[in-house]
Amino acid sequence: MAEELFEKVVETPAIAIEKTLETSQQISETFAINQPIEKAKEYWRILGPGLTTGAADDDPSGIATYSQTGSQYNFQLLWLAGFTFPLMAAVQEMCARIGLVTGRGLAANIRLHYPKWVLYICASLLFVANTLNIGADLGAMAKATQLLVPNLNFGLLVIGFTTLSLTLQIFTSYEKYARYLKWLALVLLSYVFTAFLIKGLDWSQLLKSAVMPSLSFSKEQIFLITGILGTTISPYLFFWQTSQEVEEQILEGKTSIAARQEETTNKEIKNMRIDIWSGMFLSNLVMFFIIAVCAATLYANGVTNISTAADAAAALRPLAGEGAYLLFAIGIIGTGLLAIPVLAGSASYAISESLRWKYGLYRELGEARSFYGVIIISTLIGLLINFFNIDPIKALIYSAVVNGLVAPIVLILIVLISSNKKVMGERVNHPGITTLGWIITGIMFLAGGATILSLLLG
Repeated sequence: MAEELFEKVVETPAIAIEKTLETSQQISETFAINQPIEKAKEYWRILGPGLTTGAADDDPSGIATYSQTGSQYNFQLLWLAGFTFPLMAAVQEMCARIGLVTGRGLAANIRLHYPKWVLYICASLLFVANTLNIGADLGAMAKATQLLVPNLNFGLLVIGFTTLSLTLQIFTSYEKYARYLKWLALVLLSYVFTAFLIKGLDWSQLLKSAVMPSLSFSKEQIFLITGILGTTISPYLFFWQTSQEVEEQILEGKTSIAARQEETTNKEIKNMRIDIWSGMFLSNLVMFFIIAVCAATLYANGVTNISTAADAAAALRPLAGEGAYLLFAIGIIGTGLLAIPVLAGSASYAISESLRWKYGLYRELGEARSFYGVIIISTLIGLLINFFNIDPIKALIYSAVVNGLVAPIVLILIVLISSNKKVMGERVNHPGITTLGWIITGIMFLAGGATILSLLLG
C-alpha cells in the first residue's frame, strides 16, 4: 500500500508533463485549424455589394460574349480579363465611396449637383438597355434549363423565372435577399471548375496569352472587344453598387441621411475596397476561364458559330464531356437569377432617385410602390420580349448601343463627383484614381463610338 502511494507520488511530475504536452498539442491543433477558419469567416462577412455586383456582371449575356471570344479567337483575347480588372474595380470603388460618404445613391447625387435633364436621359436609356438585357437573360436561362430537361416548355420556364425573380425582390427582406445574392455569386465558380475537367488544356499557352496583348484589328474583333468592355464596365453596375452601399448602411441602423453622412471610418473604406476588388476579381477570373474553356474546346474543334450562352453549353457537351456541359449550363441559370434583379433594381434606383420617389429594397411593397413598380414593369417587358419573336441577339446589340451612349456620360459624372471635395470631404479620389477614371472614360468613349459606328456601317 505504501509502495503504491509512493509510486503515485513519484510519477505525478511525469503525468503533469505528459498532460501539459497533450494540452499544448490540442491547443496548437485548434489554433492551426481555427485561425484560417476565423479569417475566412471574417473575409466572408466583409464581402457584400462588391461581390454581388461583380458576379452580376457575368450574366448570361456576358457569358455569351466571352464564349464567342474564345470560340472565334482562341486564346488571343485572354489578356482582356487582366486588362479590364483594374479599370472595372477603380470605377466600382469610386461608386461605392460615393454611396458610403454621401449616404445617397448615384442618381440622387447627380440630381443634386448636375443638370436634371442629363440624369433623366441617362435613367431612361438605362431602363431601356436593362430591360432588353433582362429579356435576353430570361430566354438564355430557359434555354439552359431545356438543355438539362429537354421536355420542359420554354414559355413556362420564362414565366417561372420571371415569377421567382419578382417574388424574391418584392417579398423577401433586404437582409435575407442580400444573403441570397451573396451565396448565389458562388455559382460562378462552376466556370472555373469547368476548365479543370477539360483534357489537354495548354496551360503554358493560356498563361502566355493572359499577359501578352494581341490584336488583329479586324472589324469583327474590334466589335467584340467593345462588347467585352461594354459588358464589364456597364452603367447598371454603377447605379447598383452605389445604392447597395446605402442599403447596407440602412441595414446597420443608419436610416437617415444625416446618420449615413457621419464620418466614414478608415475601416469602412478598407472593408469596402476588399469587397470591391474581390468581387471584380471573381468577375474577371470567370471571364478568363470562360474564354479559355471555349478556346480549348470549341475553337480547337472548329466550332465558331456561338450566339448565346446556351449554344456554348450545348457545343461543349460532345467536346468536353458531361461534367463540363452540366457546370456550364447550371452557371447560366445561376448567373441569370443573380443578374436579373440587379438589372431591374439598378434601373429602378436610377429612376426613383431621379424623381425623388421613396425607394429601396429594405422597404415593404406598400412603402415604395413606384420603386417596385419600375422593377415589375422592366421585368415583365423583358418577359414579353421572349413571346414577340424579338431576336435576343438583336436585343443585346441594341442594349450595347444604348450602354455605349450612356456609360461615358455617367463615367464623367462619377469622376467629377468622387473628385469633388465639397461632396466627398477627405474621401476624394487620390489623383492617381482620378487620372485612371479619365482614362477609363476615354476608353469607353472610344468603345461606344466604335460600337455605334460599326453597326451603322453594317
